[in-house]
Amino acid sequence: VFLLLGDSEQHNMHNRAQTRSFDEGKPMLASQRKQQILQILTEEKQVMSGELSQRFNVSEDSIRRDLRELAAEGKLQRVHGGALPVSAAIAPIETRKSVQIASKQAVARAAAALIQPGQVVIVDGGTTTAAMIGFLPADLSCTVVTHSPGIAVALVDHPRIEVILLGGRVFKHSVVAVGAETLAGMARINADLFFMGVTGVHPRAGFTTGDYEEAGIKRALTARAAETVVMASREKLNAASAFAIGELSLASTLIVDGEPDAALRQQLVQSGVEIVPVQR
Repeated sequence: VFLLLGDSEQHNMHNRAQTRSFDEGKPMLASQRKQQILQILTEEKQVMSGELSQRFNVSEDSIRRDLRELAAEGKLQRVHGGALPVSAAIAPIETRKSVQIASKQAVARAAAALIQPGQVVIVDGGTTTAAMIGFLPADLSCTVVTHSPGIAVALVDHPRIEVILLGGRVFKHSVVAVGAETLAGMARINADLFFMGVTGVHPRAGFTTGDYEEAGIKRALTARAAETVVMASREKLNAASAFAIGELSLASTLIVDGEPDAALRQQLVQSGVEIVPVQR
């Protein structure tokens, strides 16, 4: 599965390459080259095959093989012409519950504060949105629409919150409903807010997730709300997964643990996204 990087970004990567120095004359093992590729990816947030070929003085076929092997090991996300940092948030939901707990709690607390009495809100499935439920006031009166059975059950103890559970086929990896029935149910909803979970927030790849059908459901839910609020714990920034939900402009607000780096912040601002940084 491939995402696309723009020509202008390839040009920028080439310019950055000219400012870096590698000892290209010294023979390098493939394992050493792959480690350096990961280091470059960490520093620059993306790599291009052609530019890496020049840096290491090897063929593009060799670089593409390196990227394939690193992708198979789960260390990067291949895209057309290169690679992006892989998201750590694509593991099964039980595993994700123990990832960046403090970060998710901080984001969840800030998100819960956005819900006003009387609103209709759509709540996505996921560990960060699940954490948000714990911060809702006990006396909050609103309507929550969700395709997550876990979110619906967690709201049972809130007597003044009406819960609408969208049906469909259960995608067990994320424990959410997907498919035609889910789409049909959401078509009758006009919500104030949609709290969306993602696995990656990247200046070029936009918002991504790890499943094709789930990406389609998230994209459709954004069309059913006046505003979309994306909740992102720290490990999701400058990372990407295989399937695009949409461009950054899909969101009205991004609640994030800490401050995005300069490149991501610039793209978010240009896309009209309000950034709400939270502190633990």
